[in-house]
Amino acid sequence: MIKVDRILYSSVVYPHNYGFVPRTLCEDNDPIDVLVLMQEPVLPGTFLRARAIGLMPMIDQGEKDDKIIAVCADDPEYHNLNHLSELSPHRLQEIRRFFEDYKKNENKEVAVNDFLPADDARAAIQHSMDLYAEYIMHSLRQ
Repeated sequence: MIKVDRILYSSVVYPHNYGFVPRTLCEDNDPIDVLVLMQEPVLPGTFLRARAIGLMPMIDQGEKDDKIIAVCADDPEYHNLNHLSELSPHRLQEIRRFFEDYKKNENKEVAVNDFLPADDARAAIQHSMDLYAEYIMHSLRQ
């Protein structure tokens, strides 16, 4: 799902479709973010099938704010990719640089760490699904 949650403060644009994984919750009280590589842009509110190929650990204003890097499972250009190592170094640098710079005009500090493999991305998704389930169970008990 793609949700408009901010208007960027400068002329930078997201390098790919950006959204979140439904039914997840992270330590920042938001769903886990996902950048989906595919040939075409999609409209906000679009659901699509994606496969995690890596994780970009990030700290935003002192809080953990990791990003899942995924590919659209139904896009013929990307559907065979399974690992970040299959992307060009330029593509990874483009993604990193965007997230290092996109909040500069808001005077917000962001730190991007080294990319991690698909297993780490899947573990992060599972952890955020577990946090979401705990949150729902806690809400039902109240």
